[in-house]
Amino acid sequence: MSATPNTFLSVNNIEVIYNHVILVLKGVSFSVPEGGIVALLGGNGAGKTTTLRAVSNLLHGERGEVTKGSIELKGERVEALTPADLVRRGVVQVMEGRHCFGHLTIEENLLTGAYTRSDGKAAVQDSLEKVYSFFPRLKTRRTSQAAYTSGGEQQMCAIGRALMANPKMVLLDEPSMGLAPQIVEEVFTIVKQLNEQEKVTFVLAEQNTSIALRYADFGYILENGRVVMEGSAADLRDNEDVKEFYLGLSSAGRKSFREVKHYRRRKRWLS
Repeated sequence: MSATPNTFLSVNNIEVIYNHVILVLKGVSFSVPEGGIVALLGGNGAGKTTTLRAVSNLLHGERGEVTKGSIELKGERVEALTPADLVRRGVVQVMEGRHCFGHLTIEENLLTGAYTRSDGKAAVQDSLEKVYSFFPRLKTRRTSQAAYTSGGEQQMCAIGRALMANPKMVLLDEPSMGLAPQIVEEVFTIVKQLNEQEKVTFVLAEQNTSIALRYADFGYILENGRVVMEGSAADLRDNEDVKEFYLGLSSAGRKSFREVKHYRRRKRWLS
C-alpha cells in the first residue's frame, strides 16, 4: 500500500502471531489520513484490538509480535519503537475497558497522561482546562475517585487522559463497550468535535458498526484477521451486505442473525 502525502498511518500487510504459534492477523493493510476518523469494524475476535496493539507496539505484553509487513508513521517505520516513543510522536491508545486508576481522582488520572511532556506546567494546565471544556462532566467530578464514577465518566476520563499527551492520533478501542446508548452518543459526539476542532486523527476499533459509520470518514471490516471490505463510511452504510450482516437490516427490513440462513455462505466476500 503506497502512502499518499497526507497519510498519517500506513499499515502494510502485517501478520501478528501470539505465543509463536497462534496466527491472529493475516495480512492486514489499511491507511489513515491525517485529520481523519477511520473505523476498524467487525465482531468479537475479528482482530481489531490486535491491530491497534500492533500500531501502538503493545503486543509484547501479550506475548505477541508482528512477524511480517510494516507499520509506518508519516513514512517512517515504527515497529521497533517503544510505546513511550510512539506517545512522544503523538500516537496514544485508549484501551478497551477504560483502565482508569481507581484509587486516583479524575484529575489525577488526567494528569498521568502528561507524563511524557516537557513543555512545562503552564502548558499542561492549559491542556487540562481544554479537556474540561470538552468534558464538563469531568470538571464536576474532578476530585472524585475514578473507582466511584460511572462507566461513561471513566470512558471520558480515559479519552481525556490520552488528550493530555497532546496527541496527533488517538487509537480508541471499543469506546462504546458497556455504556448506555445516550452516553455512547455523547462520547462519539465529543470525538467528532475533537477531530474537527483540534484536528486529532482517530482510529476506532468498534463492534457497534451503526454508530461508528455515522461518525467515521472511512471504514475497514475485519473478519478472522483479514480485511474483507473497505470503503467510505457512506458507501459501507449503503452496502446491502453490511446492512444485513452488521446493521441487522435488509431490503426486507430489520432481521436478526438467527433469521438469516446460510449466514457464512451468503457473505459474498467469503466465497
